[in-house]
Amino acid sequence: MLRKIGRLFVIKTRFEAYLIIYALALGAMTRGVHYTLEYPGVGGYLLWAATAGAVFLGGAKILDAIRYEQDAKARRDAQDDPVT
Repeated sequence: MLRKIGRLFVIKTRFEAYLIIYALALGAMTRGVHYTLEYPGVGGYLLWAATAGAVFLGGAKILDAIRYEQDAKARRDAQDDPVT
């Protein structure tokens, strides 16, 4: 049962990754707006840019990891079922 629940927290497709990245971006931009209100001026905008940059880096890592997992699965399937 725990394994079934655990599978809910695994990103399997690029579409799911895009949904996760979108949710992260919404939260980061909201946090960035709060930073600009809390720290007016250049400091707030730098913190806002840092939150946006974190989403870019995290999103790229998520997409790379999914591509790596899909390629590894394709290689395993090719080794298990060779074409004769």
